[in-house]
Amino acid sequence: MPSYRVTVAVGALRAGVRPELVLPAAADAAAELTVVEASSVDVVAREARLTVRFMADTVDEAVTIAQHTVDRVGTLARTGDWRVTERVGGRWFRRA
Repeated sequence: MPSYRVTVAVGALRAGVRPELVLPAAADAAAELTVVEASSVDVVAREARLTVRFMADTVDEAVTIAQHTVDRVGTLARTGDWRVTERVGGRWFRRA
């Protein structure tokens, strides 16, 4: 089964949301639909970005899982651009 990841830019937190809750919520959202392989938060160009790596059978399924994850993060914080990438061999390719 192919490995995918969703990366989403995260801005200001919603009122009452603690920062340490956002990444686990993103991983939990993906885990409702598939196996989650890893999750992380990075700061790139002064922007927080969450990444959740997961398994899916098709690109369409991966996009559905990614959208579900982004929607959940959106209940906790403002979200910006997001993308889905697929691991092929040793490289990641953008799929959405």
